[in-house]
Amino acid sequence: MLTTLPFLVCLGAGLTGGVFFAFSAFVMKALAELPAEHGLAAMQRINRVVLNPGFLGLFIGTTVLAAICILAGFFPWGSTRSALLLAAGLCYVIGAFGVTAVCNVPRNERLARLDSGSAEAAAYWPVYVREWLRWNHVRTAACLASSAAAAAALAC
Repeated sequence: MLTTLPFLVCLGAGLTGGVFFAFSAFVMKALAELPAEHGLAAMQRINRVVLNPGFLGLFIGTTVLAAICILAGFFPWGSTRSALLLAAGLCYVIGAFGVTAVCNVPRNERLARLDSGSAEAAAYWPVYVREWLRWNHVRTAACLASSAAAAAALAC
């Protein structure tokens, strides 16, 4: 189990981080170049479609495995492997799951309530893109750090 666990967290965090990276690298930039009404409507649709078994299974499943890594990091405490498991778990649970829940989801929920053709939506869209992307960069980095720590734990 102590080989399978970091391997699965490495894969899960890496895949999730890849999704987040795509949004940071080009998806949000492309949406931001559209007229506000179209970019906002597309993002509203993305936020609905992403709630599917494949992505949620990956995202939530990796969160559960990362939480187990946190616990496994304490047994036995003091080894390099323990520290790496703890780091992998904390980076993902706090940096990916926590940031999503506290920073990205509330922005998505506000966006969902807007009529894409309204003046309010047009005014909020650039603010949304800027703030959402800032937190998405954090999630991307946290996933990368989690994946790297889990991979390093495999070598110990």
